[in-house]
Amino acid sequence: MSRSLKKGPFVDPKLLKKVEKSKLGEVIKTWSRASEISPEMIGHVFGVYNGKEFIEVRVVEDMVGHRLGEFSPTRKFVRHGGKMQRDIEKGSATKPTSSATSK
Repeated sequence: MSRSLKKGPFVDPKLLKKVEKSKLGEVIKTWSRASEISPEMIGHVFGVYNGKEFIEVRVVEDMVGHRLGEFSPTRKFVRHGGKMQRDIEKGSATKPTSSATSK
């Protein structure tokens, strides 16, 4: 469910103060994953906490209206397991690259 239009977008007030004080290019650390990206944030780099580490997110114009947490994944995909996956990995490791054979 989205936020009421009457209330407007949620942006953490502390985060807005940090944006106003900081210079472009310096990393702004934040734990506020729920904050929406506003036009004032374009060009800034945020270190968004994912529960373990700060992931750097450079804000561009297309990100306005989205939340900071969308660009900082909290889960790390390792790979699917099983016999089929092992066979695929063995097959790709033994094949020579096409650029080496074409020369």
